[in-house]
Amino acid sequence: MSPRALALGAVADDYTGASDLANTLTKAGLRTVQTIGVPDPDLALPEVDAVVVALKSRSIPAGQAVERSLAAERWLRERGAAHVLFKICSTFDSTDAGNIGPVLDALRTAAGAPIALVTPAFPETGRTIYQGHLFVGAVPLDESPLKDHPLNPMRDANLVRVLARQTASPVGLVDLATVAGGVAAVASRLDALAQAGHGAAIADTVFESDLEILGNAALAHPLSVGASGLGLGLGRALVAAGRGSAAADALPGEGVGGHAACLAGSCSQATLGQIEAAEAHMPVLRLDPERILAGEAAIEGALAWAAERLGNGPVLIATSATPEAVRALQARHGGAEAGHAIEAANAAIAAGLVAGGVRRLVVAGGETSGAVVDHLGLRAFRLGPEIAAGVPVLRTASAAEPMLLALKSGNFGGRDFFARALDLMR
Repeated sequence: MSPRALALGAVADDYTGASDLANTLTKAGLRTVQTIGVPDPDLALPEVDAVVVALKSRSIPAGQAVERSLAAERWLRERGAAHVLFKICSTFDSTDAGNIGPVLDALRTAAGAPIALVTPAFPETGRTIYQGHLFVGAVPLDESPLKDHPLNPMRDANLVRVLARQTASPVGLVDLATVAGGVAAVASRLDALAQAGHGAAIADTVFESDLEILGNAALAHPLSVGASGLGLGLGRALVAAGRGSAAADALPGEGVGGHAACLAGSCSQATLGQIEAAEAHMPVLRLDPERILAGEAAIEGALAWAAERLGNGPVLIATSATPEAVRALQARHGGAEAGHAIEAANAAIAAGLVAGGVRRLVVAGGETSGAVVDHLGLRAFRLGPEIAAGVPVLRTASAAEPMLLALKSGNFGGRDFFARALDLMR
């Protein structure tokens, strides 16, 4: 680890979101590394400005999410991070029990922060907030496809109300007029809310320039909560203050060679369209989730299918299904049980692919990516070129045999995502 204190630390609640944030910070001018879990003390990292600690804590019991997040926060503070961003999804994926609120409360207490600015907005990806309501494109969150998210369905667009159901302190609002007033106006509003006993404040965010104002205002406090958009604001503020390298990283090292493969576990509309488009470029195997849950030899069959084709080019194996099929599967087998079984199958397939010589791997789906990276035992990544907004090429930073990966949330990327990712991972 660099002897220089970190300019910024981040605790991310899933792996694809961590990659999104690390990519954003790199583009803003901070030399950034993404770790998987709290790093071991002996993990050698290059000199960096920011570290994003990726956890898989979004949908686990709140107590476990708090414990893991606090451990990550302590590691970052010990390395000099004066400000820590708790990175969440831009669609505020959570339930009334958490985990955003409980983790926010714990991190705020640990940091001694009277209030935390909160905004999951990222206008570049169509996530904006107005009067505390989160919009996905032109529609409120609860009218978007995210209302039917298989793990955390979002049925309320009012984030002040959503967060208030999860946190122990009142939640306030920094409205758009205040944000338009600049950094001083936002700082004054946060101070007033803190004095009134509020522990968090949702900040309206409509334009990219709003993120820069909020990033500057957030740095006056030890903690903030948001998606990669707030990371953009924080990164630009730090570089302007001379705390970053002011130059995006390039992917180090030579090409890794080996075979290339794609895995898709997301059931989002975007990923389903990407799988369909990929069929024009590579062999695609669609696995029936029922076969996996029935204990049939689906994994072995998928690996045998891939082994016959990898010598001729990339392949794609998908467990993705339509929302209707997912609901029916969950009704028959239980939501958690079905999800865990399919994640485990994708992780086992990934391990088999790597054992068979795959060194370039594209994974679609946040939960799927987490299961795959954990199973492969990968601990840290350097950042490479951007495939799509929020999705960089990743190069393993500590593995004995280097790999290139792309980990994407379900809704990210255009229809040609798989072909574009493989083109950049040579």
